[in-house]
Amino acid sequence: MNCGGRTPATVRCKYCSTCLTVTAGERAVQCSQCCGVTRVVRRSMRLPLLPALPRPMAPAGSFPCSRSKKRAVLIGITYAGTRRGCGELRAPVNDVKCMRHLLCQRFGFPSDGIIMLTDDQKDPFRLPTKDNIRMAMQWLVQGCSYGDSLVFHFSGLGAQVPDEDCDEADGYDEAICPMDSFQKGPILDDEINEAIVRPLVPGAKLHAVVDACHSATVLDLPFFCRTSRTGNWQWEDHRPPSGACKGTSGGQAVLFSGYSDGKSKFSVTPQAYATVGAMTHSFIKAVECEPCGVTYGRLLTSMKAIMTNGGGSCNLQGPIGAPVSKVANFSGVQEPNLSSSEMFDIYRKPFVL
Repeated sequence: MNCGGRTPATVRCKYCSTCLTVTAGERAVQCSQCCGVTRVVRRSMRLPLLPALPRPMAPAGSFPCSRSKKRAVLIGITYAGTRRGCGELRAPVNDVKCMRHLLCQRFGFPSDGIIMLTDDQKDPFRLPTKDNIRMAMQWLVQGCSYGDSLVFHFSGLGAQVPDEDCDEADGYDEAICPMDSFQKGPILDDEINEAIVRPLVPGAKLHAVVDACHSATVLDLPFFCRTSRTGNWQWEDHRPPSGACKGTSGGQAVLFSGYSDGKSKFSVTPQAYATVGAMTHSFIKAVECEPCGVTYGRLLTSMKAIMTNGGGSCNLQGPIGAPVSKVANFSGVQEPNLSSSEMFDIYRKPFVL
């Protein structure tokens, strides 16, 4: 339904009927009143046929020139001052700091091979806007080659949007919400898959850790692993009914994300500094506690035990380890999941970055 003039285009929020401005070329828009995400279906809405905006290109010098074999994009968003009546998340910036320390100290990632996008930075190209996240994803995989080890980490809010491509078994696309999601909309899993999964060439590997609600399949990977009724980790075939290709160009992509039954209460602790996200915390703590060469299966089991224990001891190594006193389960995650571009024996394959 077109509820405004022809320029700019507007649609009604699916949940609260607020009139929302639609950015040209975007497929979804998020409401600043209720935080709900509305799909922009142009074939059924009499919206003006605006041309899609070109994907942003990073200006020279805005991102590192280093082409290390180990590269990472780490994103943490508190949404300070943007969520009306909902407050801000306290953990995401700390999550990014902890993840950076882990990558540098444990896995030898060079500091100039890591891009951190957080909404407390002064550099406009280091803010987690939709355009900057898109440019960072492009930087991460650009020119990827055999032996590359890439990491994508997101800590913030996620969303679900009704699927219109018939490529989702549950009928919903997942999405991550940039800091300007209320102005430009979320980034859908279809775009994330196209941006950082499809370009992976043989011998290149991507690991993603997403600490957000509705994040279980946010990379749109075709195979999904979770615990069965017997307690064992078991693969499920989630290849889209439409037959669309969601795999790589010969490389491998693996996502650590979280499952929620929708009944758990999100909890954000009030301390401004002493919090980390539950999903990020369980991943980092499990990696720190397990020996090098731990299998994916053992790592997942360790993460699940940490979550079940409510985080246990929150002491983490690194720049904010000592002050952390509480784990903020802002994403409502109850247990970890794994998804991948290909199935493998998780009880034999070692986790290596």
